[in-house]
Amino acid sequence: MSTSARAVVPLRRRMLAKVVVGVARVLATRSPDRICRTLRRLRGGARPATFEEASAARRAVVRVSPYCGGPLGCLPRSIATALLCRLGGSWPTWQVGPRLHPPFGAHAWVEVDGKAVDEPYPDGFHVPMLTV
Repeated sequence: MSTSARAVVPLRRRMLAKVVVGVARVLATRSPDRICRTLRRLRGGARPATFEEASAARRAVVRVSPYCGGPLGCLPRSIATALLCRLGGSWPTWQVGPRLHPPFGAHAWVEVDGKAVDEPYPDGFHVPMLTV
């Protein structure tokens, strides 16, 4: 586990992160259309997130949820990160898309100013197909 994942997350932030992870895990079971429609409604009125806000939200989500921190947790992790940002009044760009090169694999992530937030993949590794 990286140093940033072990960083102390204040109790209130951990509690909020646990709530949004629960919501995200349910939302992640819905159709892509339903996920996008829901996220579009929820982002209304939010200012763009800064990289630091999105990174802190992602760290909090990963800290409270081993599943979201794992290799198969990208969809609920990205949704929960966006939702936690929204609770703070901001919104990162939420994206889902396949790898650019074989073998096929899909991924979900958040971006700020066109840069993926704390992802292990280089920029451009995945091609966005759904964006909120």
